Amino acid sequence: MELLKSVKIGPYTLRNNLILSPMAGITDRPFRQICRQLGAGLAVSEMTASNPALRTHRRTLLKLDHRGEDEPRSVQIVGTDPVQMAEAAQFNAKNGAQIIDINMGCPAKKVCNVAAGSALLRDEPLVKRILEAVVNSVDIPITLKIRTGWDPQSKNAITIAQIAEQAGIQALAIHGRTRECKYNGSAEYSTIKHVKSAIQIPVFANGDISSATKAQQVLELTAADGLLIGRGAQGNPWIFREIEHYLRTHELLNPPSISEIRSIITQHITQLHEFYGDNMGVKIARKHIAWYFKHLDETLLPLVKQSFSIQDPKLQLEFMNTIFDAYMNNKNLAA
Repeated sequence: MELLKSVKIGPYTLRNNLILSPMAGITDRPFRQICRQLGAGLAVSEMTASNPALRTHRRTLLKLDHRGEDEPRSVQIVGTDPVQMAEAAQFNAKNGAQIIDINMGCPAKKVCNVAAGSALLRDEPLVKRILEAVVNSVDIPITLKIRTGWDPQSKNAITIAQIAEQAGIQALAIHGRTRECKYNGSAEYSTIKHVKSAIQIPVFANGDISSATKAQQVLELTAADGLLIGRGAQGNPWIFREIEHYLRTHELLNPPSISEIRSIITQHITQLHEFYGDNMGVKIARKHIAWYFKHLDETLLPLVKQSFSIQDPKLQLEFMNTIFDAYMNNKNLAA
């Protein structure tokens, strides 16, 4: 079985089958561009509410900013009302989205408490109405992200997948946990394998993919057409390049050099400052800085936390150099 391959979603052929999973507050344009630069075949935007009252909110407007972004551009929408979801698809298509992804996988309370995200998995007739409404509202591909079910006693991913295929959904991503499981325990992949054998559209496996070797294992276990990678890319956008290399050569790629890591982090944080503005950019950059340095060396985290009081973007970048200098000294490395 060929593990690394191009995948078609509607008229679009992705360069590979490795996709950055949509993550609220994380997969903004700067992070999507970094991951595409480092090997992701597609990067999906953070979810956008279908409620029209929120369309003029500043964060919503930023989610609509696709300037300079690689094609195809995929935007995720979330909601419970078929009409509003269809209108949201039309709105985003007019604003540059080339693929619409529907969120039926988010386990967050604030989403599930309004019966959106993975809460929809409990209402199969409503799932059908939403999917059909969105598919029929636009002439661009619609994809869907789900979990295996609401709880371990009521896994219905196969039924939802079949509803999705019949409704015209062109690709399906499945996180290997139920909503009740949230992100606890380990993802299971047998349900994804069963879904893959039950439908013909591309299926992407998601959950706990944090290394190149794990990526290969998941593809072999599930027979999925590709992978959706979320938390595994936080502070580690190189994971796409590493997986692509491993699947192609069966050899592990050398980790990025310290100079490359320093360059990418600086690029990313600078782009966050430019994208959000000084105040919000500095705040949003903090979690990314923590993820980068946790991945590099967890002993640096107390120093990283000191940087959280910094309000000025220039000082934030300068303090990152201080953290890197500390890392170099700890490892007795030359800059």
